[in-house]
Formats: sequence, structure tokens, C-alpha cells
Amino acid sequence: MAYWLMKSEPDVFSFEDLVAKTARGEAEEWHGVRNYAARNNMKAMEVGDLAFFYHSNIGKEIVGIMRIVVPAHPDTTADLNAKGEVVWECVDVEAVKPFPRPVTLAEIKATPDLTELELVKLSRLSVSKVSEEEWNLLCKMGGL
Repeated sequence: MAYWLMKSEPDVFSFEDLVAKTARGEAEEWHGVRNYAARNNMKAMEVGDLAFFYHSNIGKEIVGIMRIVVPAHPDTTADLNAKGEVVWECVDVEAVKPFPRPVTLAEIKATPDLTELELVKLSRLSVSKVSEEEWNLLCKMGGL
């Protein structure tokens, strides 16, 4: 199993939105990513991998955990390139559980054991890797 962090602006699509979709038995296509490194991270994801849901811009905090339920596939919001090919891919996710206490970016940056976290080192990347050690620490910080 691998661990990830995926960002969304909560005024566009929040963790609460994902929880509501999951409760209805629906998965969410994590579409709209237009960065090759982030796309490649999604291509590396496997069904069952877990990801933190990070509210970006508003809040700047990890608020919950989600699961990858459909592997990488063409992003339905992407246009085809000049050759008629889909360049952008995405995965589908479902909510697993909220954090009892959100973990802010300020807290993360102030934690010495998280200095190598891609969220800190590659702050503009919307889909990033998380090591098992980082995952466990962040879960503990979030009250899990």
C-alpha cells in the first residue's frame, strides 16, 4: 500500500462534499489536474491506496483520509491533444474518515520529522507522495 496527499480548494470541492458522495455510494473522479508530476503520481496509485485530503487556499490543512477506488483512467474533463489522445488522467476516490482535528500547514512546517514531506518541499504539487512514517505521524497529529 502506498500513501498520498491530494489537494482541493474547499470552496470548489471539500472533504464534506466527498463524504456526502461516498454516503450516496458514489466515488469522485479526481479530475482537473494539469501537472505532469501530479498526473504521474496518480498513474502510480493502486486501488486501496490511501490519501490525505488537504484543503488548499482556504484552511491549508489536512482534514481527512480517502481511498483510491478506481485506478488511473482518462480525465473526463480533459481535451484531447492534436493526435486525438488523452494526456491527462485521474483516479476515483471515496471518503474513509475525517480527522478528529485538522492538521494545519503551519503545524506541519513546524514539525522537524516532516521537513522532507513533499507538501513542504514541493508546495505547488497538488498530488504528492507521503512516506509511511510521515503518514503515521500526520495521523497521530490529526487525532487518529
